[in-house]
Amino acid sequence: MCRFIETIRIEGGRAWNLDLHNRRMNATRAAVWGRVEPLRLEDVIHPGGYAGRTRCRVVYGRRVEQVEYFPYRIRPVKSLTMVDCDEADYRYKSADRSLLDRLFALRGAADDVLIVRRGLITDTSIANVALWDGTGWYTPSHPLLCGTRRASLLAQGVLAERDIPATEVGRYQKMRLFNAMIPFGEVELPCAAVSYHSTNS
Repeated sequence: MCRFIETIRIEGGRAWNLDLHNRRMNATRAAVWGRVEPLRLEDVIHPGGYAGRTRCRVVYGRRVEQVEYFPYRIRPVKSLTMVDCDEADYRYKSADRSLLDRLFALRGAADDVLIVRRGLITDTSIANVALWDGTGWYTPSHPLLCGTRRASLLAQGVLAERDIPATEVGRYQKMRLFNAMIPFGEVELPCAAVSYHSTNS
């Protein structure tokens, strides 16, 4: 049975970006099962009572199956290794992360991988990315996953989309990693800290 997840940030007594999470969850359900009654995360998430930043993990299929809460700590990322994987497909946030885990295992001495598909960078194993060229922040036009924070930053005009070839990462100055749990700007590294692993996975 297909199972998918939404990861929601809880902080300050509220669940963040629920409208975008609801939209993605119901779009996934419609794509997989056709016409289904929309679900509302507000009906199953209870954000009160959590002192610090908390990760709420919602597992769902046709209906919500499980809701869990975990204290969250940002994993430091100071270096990345680019790995090729043309067949990488994570357009829906599947509970099955086996491919991402296999790619993560190729990181070598780096902290994470930057996945390259058909010559273009996409995401790390856990986050969307944006690169600074001296004048603006650009995020890959074709990420593995269209994240909710990415959607919000694009709507605000903080980011613009662009195809970024792996061979051109060195032309940018710095990179930020972000997702539902990691606000834009909390994880940043120089593009010089991105290396290349040439084995196609």
